[in-house]
Parts: sequence; C-alpha cells; structure tokens
Amino acid sequence: MQTVKSFPLSLHLDLFEVNLPFILIILMNKKTLLFLFSTILILFAAGIVLAAPGKEKTMIVNAVDISAANNNSMFAMYDTLELEALGLSREAFEKAMQGYHYLLASGKIINQDIISIIDFSLPSDKKRLFVIDLKEGELVYNTFVAHGKRSGTKLATQFSNKKESNKSSLGFYVTGETYNGHHGYSLRLEGEEKGINDNALNRGIVMHSASYVDEKIIEGQGYIGRSLGCPAIPSNVYKQVIGTIRNGTCLFIYSPDKYYASHSKIITQVKG
Repeated sequence: MQTVKSFPLSLHLDLFEVNLPFILIILMNKKTLLFLFSTILILFAAGIVLAAPGKEKTMIVNAVDISAANNNSMFAMYDTLELEALGLSREAFEKAMQGYHYLLASGKIINQDIISIIDFSLPSDKKRLFVIDLKEGELVYNTFVAHGKRSGTKLATQFSNKKESNKSSLGFYVTGETYNGHHGYSLRLEGEEKGINDNALNRGIVMHSASYVDEKIIEGQGYIGRSLGCPAIPSNVYKQVIGTIRNGTCLFIYSPDKYYASHSKIITQVKG
C-alpha cells in the first residue's frame, strides 16, 4: 500500500515573506496568475485537500483496486496455462495476483516479471510450487515443495511464525539474495506480513534443496519428507528455480486457512 506522507497545505503570506512590489508584479502578470490557478486546479483534481491552519490532511492511496479488465486478464492466464488441471486452485492464484499488485504498488517488488505460488491446499505428493513468468505468460517450473514437519504429515494444516515451531508460515514474501549455507545454494525469504511470516529471516526460513523432496520418497511412504519450516525443493531443479526467482520477486504461500484469511492485512485490504 502506498501512502502519501501527511502534510499541511495551509498557505500563509508570511511563509513566502513577500513584499508589496512583488505582489503587484504578480498581479500584473496574467500568465503567472493563469499558471498558479491551473496548478491549484491540478492539485484539487489529484485529490489534495487544503487543510485549515494548524491541521493536517492525509491522502491515503487505496492499496490495490484491481479493475475488471485486470481480473479478466489474470484469469485468462490461469485458464491459458491450464493451471487448474495442474492442481493450482483458482483462489490461490487470485489471491496471489492481488497480493502481487499490492506489493508492486508498495514498491516492494524489484522483478515484476516473476511470481511464485506454493499451494498448500494440495498434499505433498503433488507438485505444488508454481513459478510463472507473467511477462511471457509461461509456467516456468512446477515441482514438489516441502512443508514444516509440525505443519502436518501429508497435508499442511498448521502454521506458525514462531522460532523452533518447525511449522511453515503462510502469506506473501519477497525473495532476497542467495548464499551458500548449511544446505548449499539457498535463497533468503523476507516475510511481508506482520505476525504471520515477518519472522522468517530470524527463523532461518529459506528456500533450499533437500534429498527428501523426491518422487522416490513418495513411492515409499506416500508423501515427501518434511522440513523445519523451509519450503525445500528437489535437488534436481533447485538451482534453476532459485536462480529464476531470486532478488526481489513475489512468493505467495497459500492455504485455505481461516486464521490467515481473516488476519492477513494484504488479503483483507485488497479489493478484487
């Protein structure tokens, strides 16, 4: 959400420290008067209100007001890429795009071409990470992704923002820089939702590869292994995925979780 800083617009002659000859010159210059008058009209047209002396007015820009045209374009891509057939729910996609526009308007997103969606309404034996190139209208990657071991066994149903919870955190993230750590090539994730996922960096929640995220594991036990809360992905695609989504793209981790739906300021403030 973009917010224009509050400022008083009360006009006082003593602010300008003008003298009488200067006023007379202005009054004699019709072009100057016309310019000033036009400027005032433009300010009013922009929604800026002149405050009374000693008071301030704040102009708040609506976070995101997605038009019908944008919605149609959004769902056209959903249908064109046949994302429903691949398992991505329409609700997950819709909320992801709404939050994406919110973060874009807030200046949070650096690379606006890519969006990644993790759909935790799907069980872990399904490919529930979707990386979409919005500019080209392409599904770049669709692969497996782990959830926290205390979020559930096959299906993630419990979520947390607390350290040592070993649970996944829902919501919107902006991807950060890559680094080489305990799990090798990894990607930092910065949670954008206070009280929901803003503790991600402190918890060490990052995207990395894991040997337990593998179809062979599914064949043996019916679901992939679980992490300590990180969205771990298969070792055969992690470099490509991380290389594509790093440095300022939007990541949305979705679940039809009632607490998240009612407490996410991004979701509740966005108009669809």
